[in-house]
Amino acid sequence: MTATILGFPTALVLSVIVIGIAIIGYVGARKRAMDKAGGDARNLHSLPNYYGMTAAMFAAIPALGVMVIWLFAQPMFVQNAVLPLIPASETANAGAQNLILSDVRRVADGLDVAISQGALIPAEITAMAGDPSNLRTILGTVGMALGSEVQPYVLAAAQKTRALSAQGRLWMVVTVITLALIGAALALRAAGPAFRARNVVERGILALLIGAASLAVLTTVGIVLSMLFESVNFFRLHDWKDFFLGSSWAPNFRGDSDLSILPLLWGTLYISLIALLVAVPIGLFAAIYLSEYANSKVRSIAKPLLEILAGIPTIVYGLFALLTVGPTLVRIFGRGEDGVLGVEWMSGATSVLTAGLVMGIMLIPFVSSLSDDIINAVPQSLRDGSFGLGATHSETVRQVILPAALPGIVGAILLAASRAIGETMIVVLGAGAIARVSGNPFEAMTTITTRIVSQLTGDTDFASPETLVAFALGLTLFVLTLGLNVVALYIVRTYREQYE
Repeated sequence: MTATILGFPTALVLSVIVIGIAIIGYVGARKRAMDKAGGDARNLHSLPNYYGMTAAMFAAIPALGVMVIWLFAQPMFVQNAVLPLIPASETANAGAQNLILSDVRRVADGLDVAISQGALIPAEITAMAGDPSNLRTILGTVGMALGSEVQPYVLAAAQKTRALSAQGRLWMVVTVITLALIGAALALRAAGPAFRARNVVERGILALLIGAASLAVLTTVGIVLSMLFESVNFFRLHDWKDFFLGSSWAPNFRGDSDLSILPLLWGTLYISLIALLVAVPIGLFAAIYLSEYANSKVRSIAKPLLEILAGIPTIVYGLFALLTVGPTLVRIFGRGEDGVLGVEWMSGATSVLTAGLVMGIMLIPFVSSLSDDIINAVPQSLRDGSFGLGATHSETVRQVILPAALPGIVGAILLAASRAIGETMIVVLGAGAIARVSGNPFEAMTTITTRIVSQLTGDTDFASPETLVAFALGLTLFVLTLGLNVVALYIVRTYREQYE
């Protein structure tokens, strides 16, 4: 990364400058407070460090906040400014407009490279652009620099993009540094025995904590609203009855598509059910062993090894399903008389069973780790009471510990189910891409997440129902997993309130 862009500091360099001003302000405010107190900290309202922290906060937080907002807002302003330079015929729909704007940004970046190499001189380009022959020469030069042909309106928009971006960065630098200096100066001026620096710092930290807590909520709201608006656009173009009550999924981008969620929902729930049938017994038995029977040495080794499964990327699980589990199932169930069982139920490596088994392996640490923590949270007094009545260890586990931990275990299972429903890469590689409603686990099926990826892959037009349906599918999946999470958290919270 270069230190400057078009001669102006990058965000990283600007952040370092602001932090440097904040550090100087910290040292200066602390020293000023001590000087005014005659060198005796007891004469100050707050500890000396609080005066320095006040100066650092006043210098850094407003300046960095404005910089972040500026970095997000400037591209939108620049884009709106260059859109009039693009012919209306080239931006007939949102998809074409996005492609043109991508070309503009690419050419603008290429112009930077060409100018830095001495291939182009902006002033001469501007002066020569009026002559058609010169314009062809310019476009040819830019095209050689970029490796592709450049349209005249794209070059004009790229030049304006560069100019506006450079101007915006200049004003950002001036504004941010000015705010940092003003904040540090105000804190330095206020530093003194009567200034309640500790109260200011604590209120500032409280505001930061509230902002951090609000960020997650606002992000969730933003995600929901973005999907909701696009889903509304979809239902304006496609009948909701066909989406929720139809029986087939056949998008063809010709206007007569069948876009029913039921086959996709069936595949999602079917694969998730098989995954839970694999993960719940194994994970629960592993949790019981680790919490009730394993000694401390075995537990310290076995539990981290089991939880390593949670850190494996899902694409690796998908490759494992495609290259190992699927072919193994075909050898067992899919070769007729030459197979292990002498039957031919499975024709290919991709199937519901393949994806379900591998996804179940992935979910084992979720179930086992959560269940282990829940079982360990059961009060020891319940165990002691059961042993005092003459029950064996196994009887205590079956009749006392598991019933007491059951609400928490159910919550862990529901959380694992929501994780299974939202899985993508395993089902993309292991389950296939056929949308059908069938009870045969040896057949290939598809899921909601797989179709979302498929509908949004490639050159998409966000004005067609075949593309917008991805947002309706995403919103439905979000509501489904949110419901499971809410139920799981409610059950776990009820359990914790009972035993803590």
